[in-house]
Amino acid sequence: MPEPVDAVEMRTALAGLRRTSGLPVAFGGMLSDARHARIAELDGARTGALRGLVISAGSGLGGKAIALARPCAVTDYPVSRHISHEYDTAVAAEGLRSVVAVPVVVRRTVRGVLYGALRTPVSLGDRTFDAAVAAARDVEQALAVRDEVRELLALTQEQAAAGPGAWEDVREAHRQLRALAPRVADPALRDALLAVCGRLASASGARATPAAAMEVRLAPREVDVVACVAAGATNAAAARQLGLRPETVKGYLRSAMRKLGAHTRLEAVVAARRAGLLP
Repeated sequence: MPEPVDAVEMRTALAGLRRTSGLPVAFGGMLSDARHARIAELDGARTGALRGLVISAGSGLGGKAIALARPCAVTDYPVSRHISHEYDTAVAAEGLRSVVAVPVVVRRTVRGVLYGALRTPVSLGDRTFDAAVAAARDVEQALAVRDEVRELLALTQEQAAAGPGAWEDVREAHRQLRALAPRVADPALRDALLAVCGRLASASGARATPAAAMEVRLAPREVDVVACVAAGATNAAAARQLGLRPETVKGYLRSAMRKLGAHTRLEAVVAARRAGLLP
């Protein structure tokens, strides 16, 4: 059974936190509801004492970070007067002293919390603090992209079901999905997204002829650029949407036009649709 996407993103962020900060221990988890997070991922832990721990908003260091929706830190966890101590047994079992907790906030909603920790009571410097915040931001961005993908997929399904009159909206959703695909870290989700894009392209009113489909093979980025052109984007606008340089967009477009046998941007779009590459 494949792992939840959240687990992959959190594990990647924790490994990055340890690498960039030098902290020996990193751990974290996602919220199961508005007030509770479960510690599911550990990196560098010596025991399993923290695994499965349910953190309530307002309780302990992580709960404080969740409640305030901002990073919090303590120099010596067991004796700190700035937090409650519901989780001292698990923290002591792992031998943690200096700890930083950073909430994962997407669209003003706390979605998770990650921690970095030392086994000595020393003040955590700006470099360590910044590394923890950056790790949380990585998770936030991945979740935001995934949320956007899901919203677009749901919208696309509604538009496709609405009939031929909604195809311009479907085409715009297809372009946005393709632009998001390179930013999706999870390969299974990215493959599923691109598969949906392929189904949208093949389901358009202008069906591809078998000969056209066999003759044309565009690279993924070439399809992305032609999809932007189909939506009326200039090269500069396509570059902004795809996170590329304008010169790179021009190169992809020239290559796509050559493969499609097109002499103008409009001809490229028409040929791509005939080949079943765009809806």
